[in-house]
Amino acid sequence: MISFIASFALVFLAEMGDKTQLLAMAFAAKYRAHQVLIAVFFATILNHSLAVALGRFLTEIIPMDVISFAAALSFVVFGLWTIRGDKLDDRTAAPSRFGPVITVGIAFFLAEMGDKTQLATVSLAVKYDSAIGVLVGTTLAMVASDAIGIAIGVIMRRHIPEKAIKWFSAAVFILFGLNGIFRAF
Repeated sequence: MISFIASFALVFLAEMGDKTQLLAMAFAAKYRAHQVLIAVFFATILNHSLAVALGRFLTEIIPMDVISFAAALSFVVFGLWTIRGDKLDDRTAAPSRFGPVITVGIAFFLAEMGDKTQLATVSLAVKYDSAIGVLVGTTLAMVASDAIGIAIGVIMRRHIPEKAIKWFSAAVFILFGLNGIFRAF
């Protein structure tokens, strides 16, 4: 249960303002919200399954103290990455001959490759023994945060400064990372 809660919380915060959330917002302007959410869900399950498998594999070949330190350090990096922010380029403008779910799913899967939420999922899979807890937590966090982005992203920008959201998310990541570094020593 701890792996689920930690995975959900960290990935939910990391996805706020992330390029994949911005991508989901852009696609929601073009396609129906439920189609975008279905695509996000399936793309995330596939992408984060690969990330969890990689994280579990790493625990088999690298000593745990090295992994713990690297995972903690990565959370500090994710926090700094959050401060820097992401930008969405204009690759969603071209029409697709595929249906909306496949179009959004492929774009979302590719955008998530190497993204901070995918890398956070690898780190969480290293940290926690429950691969299922990490996968379910990170997947539900992505869907929930992207649903929020789709539903109220425009309104949120008007009422809550993007900087406030970004700095809060960054602080959480950095605190988790510093705590892990402290525990590693």
